[in-house]
Amino acid sequence: MTTQRTARTLHLAARPHGFPTPDLFTVHEAPVPEPAPGTAVVENLYLSVDPYHREAMDDGGWALGVPLEGRALGRVTASRAPGFAEGDLVLHREGWRTHAVVEPGEGRVRKVPAYDGVPLTAYLSILGGTGLTAYVALTRTLEFRAGQDLFVSAAAGGVGTAVGRIARLLGAGRVVGSAGSPAKVAWLTGELGFDAAFDYHDGPVGELLAKTAPGGIDAYVDNVGGDHLEGAISVLREHGRIAWVGAISQYHSAHEPPAAPRNLFDIVEKSLRLEGVMVRNYGDVQQELEDFLVPHLQSGAVVPDVTVVDGFERTVEGFLGMLRGGNTGKMLIRVAD
Repeated sequence: MTTQRTARTLHLAARPHGFPTPDLFTVHEAPVPEPAPGTAVVENLYLSVDPYHREAMDDGGWALGVPLEGRALGRVTASRAPGFAEGDLVLHREGWRTHAVVEPGEGRVRKVPAYDGVPLTAYLSILGGTGLTAYVALTRTLEFRAGQDLFVSAAAGGVGTAVGRIARLLGAGRVVGSAGSPAKVAWLTGELGFDAAFDYHDGPVGELLAKTAPGGIDAYVDNVGGDHLEGAISVLREHGRIAWVGAISQYHSAHEPPAAPRNLFDIVEKSLRLEGVMVRNYGDVQQELEDFLVPHLQSGAVVPDVTVVDGFERTVEGFLGMLRGGNTGKMLIRVAD
């Protein structure tokens, strides 16, 4: 069933110093593999490029000279694995390649449910790890309730857009976001229904947030760290909560100590709670996420927010573009139709 005879994989050839460059990556070709007993061969349709991949490029993350890890959606082309048949759609974590050999039961691959009317891009965005991160941050970490006011940093990115959409479904009061350009700010308030947003280049984040949310906020989903975390601490009301998802502001300076917020003691003064969110600890919530979101996707009330780059050969281009903020919603690479 496979449409290609050559399989391609992307490898990391050297560690970055500062912002990554295309020459750090190499492409390797080999014949499309055959499945061993208990495995299946998958031809990938979409690849996910994520902010955490930048952190993985540093020491202790991705190994050099081997295919890179990451989420992908593909179709089974050959199988010797019970329960997996040709044509099945699967999600897996075998990464940046055109073809993958997957082994069911190892926790890195699962079949995609057949939901009528749900676009394929949803399975790597709002129904995938991105959406699960947003859902867990809101429902578990923040224990978010209807009527509460929320701030989201990097709100035009994959997790940020998912947080905004899910918060609205949960009955959020005022939803405020930060983004990196006037166009993204306009998109957040015009298309995604944020009550307000600001461009973090326009001044100190704490001041911009205080103007945008003059009555304060109850909860904060942090995708940035640094000055955004400091600003949120300053504007959070007493007993406010922070779900810390990422710190993209410091991913390019892994060998330098990150600048801690200068107002950390306000966490004590205001009785705030800060908790990290690691999505791999919440696999048991996946079905709950799907039960919650699929009806809204089928009705059209929610759509996957994605930016799609066409072609496996443009994977690195898409990855670096995402790190520069060149996407709205989740950045995906379309490998095959």
